[in-house]
Amino acid sequence: MLSEVSVDLPVRPVLPELVAALGSTGSAVLVAPPGTGKTSLAPLAVAGAVAGRVIVAQPRRVAARAAARRMAALLGEPVGDRVGYAVRGERRAGPRTRVEVVTTGLLVRRLHHDPELAGVDAVLLDEIHERQLDADLALAFSIESRATLRPELWLLAMSATPEADRFAALLGGSGPAPVVRAASALHPVTRIWAPPPRPVAPPGAGPVDRALLDHVSNTVRRALHEQEGDLLVFLPGVGEIAAVAGRLSDLRGNVDVLRLHGSQSGIEQDAALRAGDRRRVVLATAVAESSLTVPGVRTVVDSGLSRVARLDLARGLGALVTVPVSRAAATQRAGRAGRQAPGQVYRCWSSGMHERLPAQPEPEIATADLTGFALELAAWGTPGGTGLALPDQPPAAAMAVARETLTALGAIDPNGRITERGRAVAAVGAHPRLARALLDGADRVGADRAAQVVALLAEPTVFGPGDDLGATWRRLRAGTDRAVTARWRAEVRRLRAALPPAAPDRACANRTAGSDTHDRADSGAVGQADAERAGHGGVADTRSGWLPDELAAGLLVGLAYPERLAQVRRPGGSAYLMSGGTAAELAPGSGLVGVDWLAVAVADRAPGAPSARVRLAAVLDEATARAAAGPLLRTEREVGWSDGDVVAREVLRLGAIGLVDRPVTRPDRDEVTAALLTGLRETGLDMLTWTAAARSLRERLAFCRYALDGDWPDVSDEALLADAPHWLGPELADARRRADLTRIEVVGALRRLLPWPLAGRLDELAPERIAVPSGSRIRVDYADPAAPVLAVRIQETFGWSTAPQIGGGRVPVLLHLLSPAGRPVAVTTDLPSFWASGYRQVRAELRGRYPRHHWPEDPNAATPTRRTGRSG
Repeated sequence: MLSEVSVDLPVRPVLPELVAALGSTGSAVLVAPPGTGKTSLAPLAVAGAVAGRVIVAQPRRVAARAAARRMAALLGEPVGDRVGYAVRGERRAGPRTRVEVVTTGLLVRRLHHDPELAGVDAVLLDEIHERQLDADLALAFSIESRATLRPELWLLAMSATPEADRFAALLGGSGPAPVVRAASALHPVTRIWAPPPRPVAPPGAGPVDRALLDHVSNTVRRALHEQEGDLLVFLPGVGEIAAVAGRLSDLRGNVDVLRLHGSQSGIEQDAALRAGDRRRVVLATAVAESSLTVPGVRTVVDSGLSRVARLDLARGLGALVTVPVSRAAATQRAGRAGRQAPGQVYRCWSSGMHERLPAQPEPEIATADLTGFALELAAWGTPGGTGLALPDQPPAAAMAVARETLTALGAIDPNGRITERGRAVAAVGAHPRLARALLDGADRVGADRAAQVVALLAEPTVFGPGDDLGATWRRLRAGTDRAVTARWRAEVRRLRAALPPAAPDRACANRTAGSDTHDRADSGAVGQADAERAGHGGVADTRSGWLPDELAAGLLVGLAYPERLAQVRRPGGSAYLMSGGTAAELAPGSGLVGVDWLAVAVADRAPGAPSARVRLAAVLDEATARAAAGPLLRTEREVGWSDGDVVAREVLRLGAIGLVDRPVTRPDRDEVTAALLTGLRETGLDMLTWTAAARSLRERLAFCRYALDGDWPDVSDEALLADAPHWLGPELADARRRADLTRIEVVGALRRLLPWPLAGRLDELAPERIAVPSGSRIRVDYADPAAPVLAVRIQETFGWSTAPQIGGGRVPVLLHLLSPAGRPVAVTTDLPSFWASGYRQVRAELRGRYPRHHWPEDPNAATPTRRTGRSG
């Protein structure tokens, strides 16, 4: 076939070497930079060397269609003759087709259906370096199919980057496969650094900074003024394309502003890939990075951003996150300007920032939701991917989450093997969660409505602004945007056809996509007696089984994402709690604010944010939520500490959401005790009533432990709380609420800490009171266990030659000698020294102030007294 093509591209000279390598070893790697013609010429060269069909796998639908059209044009034939293509929902091929371009996802489906690929003599995996999940699976499955079933099958990996060693090792088996390299065809591309004049917010889960979009638009205007030819502008997503297109709307009098992304219809994509009569600005996502030639492009404007899939494993939230582009991808993008002539690239970042960019894009397997990936592995017979030639092994944590999800769907058994249910889920050709919603929702809301909503959920960011899924569904059925509606209807038809033949459509009116009549479905479980409301979507009639569209959409979302059913926290508010336990918040101005129940289809959470942001949700009511997430319903008897007291209740929960809360009149005694202990540990010992006697006893025990040895109990807060079941045991056993703790006699409880031998010595070693010379018995203050204090009036200590010792004679009491007014005038443990020197000064200061009191010159010989007047 290549002999019929006259075009001479740089890859052509190496094609004989490539075909010889395939003929010799059966596998090879072709490394050819952008613009060399590998996608157009290599398949034709291989087709000319084999008798059977050649399959070319592309990561993206737009690239698959464009590659087929390009090869057919080179042969002077229409697409569908000797060169055809197949993408999801569309196929143009016939009995004469020798080269068929398919998406990698479609190749994976074919390998499941026919691992031998009967009638196929060669498989070419293009842009293998992009490392999408389907591409990794297509590579691994093809290698195993060739090794075990089809040793004569040719297998070729094609890449635009020089990092071919990994793929050569995977393809070669016993030794690396041959690597054939083509020379670069790129014309020189001048780099122009064009960073924003002011710092912009870093990319993340939320919208791209408007200031950056303003800057990209201004850079486009600058490039139009400074350069000639068409412009190709790289933006991260459809929303940013629309925003920049709006900013450039005034150019349309002289310039055609076109859009290019994977969500367009084929007609729209073809328009962007055809040369026009006027100058063009093509706003594109990463679909234009490789495998596509946008004719006439001499200048690239690169925003420096890319959109990738991320999964929050802890919360089960998958999202598309905006990240800085890698250096390799930036090189690929710049190369679009040099395919046909010298060009230039305006990079909307600085050269210094460029050096800090990652060298290569992160493979999708490292960051994405692996639920579908894990199901594909199970369907292939290799749960977990063991033994497969995957470029990277899947992360263990992400695979564990994926297996848990598939187990809950009934798609795999405890050993990870696929079940019959799993095969039905896999056959739908959608994410397993969405496949489950389609299969289980069809007989509840009607097969047509189920297919319509699931088709919308498959690509929810495509169908216009707003977060109300019901409103989006209505817009699609109204056909406001014909191209989008046509694509949606095609997916609806595909999903409808994917339902098992026995799946009933019990709708009263069997509608086609776009009809505005209601389906009536057998929604049995939806109509629960204790849930009469049905949100603003209508009321569910439990007798007839009628379910309005709003609730039908909510039911289907709930079947797909039961952990994202959400109840408003406060009536009329925008904060919600999802059944999985994650907090969620509606965007300001959302029309869903105040809705009691939501089924959240899309949500993401920025790092450090307290809650997830709801991006797309459907209205539902409690009854529908129960029907959608029945396995999450559970009744729990809860006895615990809450809001400062024991709470005993029976709670009906939908996951983390409490639905019904009833008090329990006779809770289990042990559970009550455990709740009281929890409250005591959370609140502290001040919940008990500490009388003066109780505090005194605790301080005396603390002194004994400090001054003597470790046999004495530890009465610190930490120790008492830890040992509460012991010393408070009998009282706790009889307590039912917090108030009962305040009535505990703490002195008696504390004494339980003392073993009998020590209890008998407590008063000896740590006396509560000490007799002084006057005859008074004064209380000892043990607040500081290192220095027990005896505060006594100085007249009561006359004749006392030494301070008393406690703790078995080990610790002298610290005497606080008081004035007649009860104020300390001296602090000492050495009475002889005080009488000898300190007393004289105290006597001189106090005798004039307190003349009615006795102030003898010799306190050692004086008679101690408790009386206030003079004596002796």
